[in-house]
Amino acid sequence: MTAPTVRDLGRVDYTHTADAMRAFTAARSEATPDEIWLCEHDPVYTQGLAGKPEHVLAANGIPVVQTNRGGQVTYHGPGQVVAYALIDLKRLGIYVKEYVFRLEQALLKTLEVYGVTGHRVLGAPGIYVRPDDPFGHAVRRAEPYSANPFQGLAKIAAIGVKVSRNCSYHGVALNVAMDLRPFEGINPCGYAGLQTVDLSTIGVQIAREEVADTLGQKLAAYLSP
Repeated sequence: MTAPTVRDLGRVDYTHTADAMRAFTAARSEATPDEIWLCEHDPVYTQGLAGKPEHVLAANGIPVVQTNRGGQVTYHGPGQVVAYALIDLKRLGIYVKEYVFRLEQALLKTLEVYGVTGHRVLGAPGIYVRPDDPFGHAVRRAEPYSANPFQGLAKIAAIGVKVSRNCSYHGVALNVAMDLRPFEGINPCGYAGLQTVDLSTIGVQIAREEVADTLGQKLAAYLSP
């Protein structure tokens, strides 16, 4: 087994890319090498399989596309790095829970390159930061039964995956330098009032392409045998 091949697709249409992922996964065999697709999309809201229409508050002309990934509604747009991981989990010897953990680790390590401390929230896949102290290294200790598990946090990266015949597709989205206003038109990932941020907002000015390269490297490392 070899490391996944990382491909940078540039700015691509969301629907066409989702169709290409499904086709790749349907056609692959046990010998098909894994791939990671890095890309960027024009503004689009995507609904997961469990997505509820009421979580789209005001689309304001942005297309809403139904998908077959897990999770609720999220937003993709310019200035965001989207990484689609096309991985044979059986060949890698892991299950979905471990796979999501590795996706989160790759995101955490990507943020670490730029001095940013990311955080997990139990039961809410994705990566979060403290907007008031994004570079602080203190361990976050949430109250075990807090009414608001996101208190003091904002979401900087989303995860939504699909597994078919033990092979994954869809993946992660990391906010770099975006117009964040479209997130106000939804309950991000189904959570009302959840704040979203990007690297630019917390003081990291860096090209999306550089972050894409870093994220691609980290994902390939964590998803290699």
